[in-house]
Amino acid sequence: MAKKKDADKSAQNSDNIKNHKTEPNEDEEPSFDDPEGYVDKISDEELVGDILVEKPEAIDGVDSIIVVDGVPQVGPERLEKLQSVIAKIYSKFGNIINEHYPLNEKDITKGYIFIEFSNPQSAIDAVNATNNYKIDKSHTFQVNLFSDFKKYEEIPDDWIPPDPQPYKEQRDLHYYLLEPDAYDQFSVICSGGNPVQIWLNTVPQPTKVEERARWTEMFIQWSPLGTYLATIHQKGVALWGGPAFEQIMRFTHIEVQHIEFSPCENYLVTYSSTAQNHDQGILIIWDIRRGEIMRSFEPDGPPVWPIFKWSKDDKYFAKIGHDVLSVYETPSFGLLDKKSVKLPGIRDFAWSPTDNILAYWVSESKDVPARVVLMEVPSRNEVRANNLFNVCDCKIHWQKSGDYLCVKVDRYTRCKKEKGETKYIGMYYNFEIFHLREKNVPVDSVEIKEAIHSFAWEPVGSTFAVIHGETSNLSVSFYGLRPGHKPVLLKKLEKRTCNALFWSPAGQFIVMADLRGNGSLEFVDTADFTSMNTTEHFRCSEVEWDPTGRYVITATSFWKSKEDPGYWIWTFQGRILSRNNMQKFCLLQWRPRPPTLLSAEQQKDIKKNLKKYSAQFESKDRMRMTRASKELIEKRAAAMKKFEDYRQSVLAVWQSQKQRRLQLRNNVDTDTLDSDTQNVDEEVVEFFIKEEITVLE
Repeated sequence: MAKKKDADKSAQNSDNIKNHKTEPNEDEEPSFDDPEGYVDKISDEELVGDILVEKPEAIDGVDSIIVVDGVPQVGPERLEKLQSVIAKIYSKFGNIINEHYPLNEKDITKGYIFIEFSNPQSAIDAVNATNNYKIDKSHTFQVNLFSDFKKYEEIPDDWIPPDPQPYKEQRDLHYYLLEPDAYDQFSVICSGGNPVQIWLNTVPQPTKVEERARWTEMFIQWSPLGTYLATIHQKGVALWGGPAFEQIMRFTHIEVQHIEFSPCENYLVTYSSTAQNHDQGILIIWDIRRGEIMRSFEPDGPPVWPIFKWSKDDKYFAKIGHDVLSVYETPSFGLLDKKSVKLPGIRDFAWSPTDNILAYWVSESKDVPARVVLMEVPSRNEVRANNLFNVCDCKIHWQKSGDYLCVKVDRYTRCKKEKGETKYIGMYYNFEIFHLREKNVPVDSVEIKEAIHSFAWEPVGSTFAVIHGETSNLSVSFYGLRPGHKPVLLKKLEKRTCNALFWSPAGQFIVMADLRGNGSLEFVDTADFTSMNTTEHFRCSEVEWDPTGRYVITATSFWKSKEDPGYWIWTFQGRILSRNNMQKFCLLQWRPRPPTLLSAEQQKDIKKNLKKYSAQFESKDRMRMTRASKELIEKRAAAMKKFEDYRQSVLAVWQSQKQRRLQLRNNVDTDTLDSDTQNVDEEVVEFFIKEEITVLE
């Protein structure tokens, strides 16, 4: 029996140990250790799931490291300078927590370095922005993520073809050019971008194509060839296109303020003065089709927009620095010939619209005269140079076809010296005309004694117009050019009220406008200089021709005048088509068209035989007006029917309530009330409402 009791007691103790229910001895310290073999059924995710979410993964550290190859190989004496240059380049992408410069046995850097950022996104931005970055003439960075090396090592030897992707139809970005009547689109924006509207300039009334509220946060801009519509936002720029205006691409540049397209729409330039606070460049050039940063710049000195000016084929772009002209080439985005042109006193420049030739002018310096120079790119040869004396200012005006260049020169008439200082007295003006298509580029001069208020080249042709004279007595002079001849005064229109000139894109027709307040407009045919119409648009602030030269829009911006903001549409002859007033109207822009594919001979032949098509066009116009009248009649009939339907529904309700009205009015039918037949007396009740007494001192 004693052995059985001992066995039972031993088994009971064993069960207590298994069930973890042993009672501690009061004299011994309690133990909180799990027994051997104990398995906890509660996972770490249930206990500390919020902490485990922030647990760093092993790959995070690798993804934050970049490898920069192509770094100059230097010794210990130049290592510190190299490190400061590298830190300046890469610190703007994020916080650098570690960097390593491998050395060979002679303590010379091996030409590649490792940089670790605080987060993977900074490393990705650094790779995108600095790959193929030229640090000097002999060294170009090749930058990769450290994790890319492992990815490339694990590429299988056997190639497996990818799965076929479903076909995705490309959006037609040039659909608007297929409009059968060649109607152009234009955009309208109101204050704050609410709303933004796209219209088709149909006759007799424009047709709304698209309208979106809050489409932009600042302004909108068409690309030079009309392919894209750019909207500006706090976080960057978005491009839209296609029949439904879908988003094509977006470019992240915090608080962007200005944008500019290259002429061929290959590149986009964005500017943000606050970008340095967001680890971005102030001035960035983007590849539009890929959405990638090609290069960023830190402008020196106060910026004058546009900072960059592009050549007609997107191969070159240039900017002015302190006494230097820097010309860059694409797609490398490096300096042409790896150096800038030193030009002390350079003030302005402009590219030819048709050739890779730029014109710049340099101001006077002591006994050295001012100079206007035509420079060929990329050779940098001077095609022509002209010295000028007593120059105050110059303005460069290229003719659209690139055949002529006009430089408006403001000169001092005479000078005198007083106490060792030179003082200039009086001003006069002249135009220096360069004939680029003639041998040795001859230069003609046209002198005008009066003040110049406006200058404009005819887009198609060789005529230019000038507004000159006193403010109270202005004249408009037209000059014509021919190869081998000096400029000839064609016509002088005296006593005109205007301060701005707007040529038709097709040439020949011009609008002379006064944008100072009264908004007077004069439409002139320069073929015989007849005034087709003289009218006005009060407080007009803008005049815009459509790309075909058939219509003109005059607009009054809300920014200039709070009275009747909106836009009016005119024919090229000055006949008003429609008046469109909009609250808080700000800006109207025509959608540009790409250059015509017709040769000059084909265009000339069409103009010569235009009478053949006149009957067809007139018949089409009559049909369109008849259709418009029919649509207007149908629209009015539909509105009348809608009103009658509503009126009948209200009458039915009124009739159904008649018995109740009789009950409330003692069976007196007030619906057809007649005081003679109903024997109803009329009573007028007057009662006092309120009296106020104000004592005037």
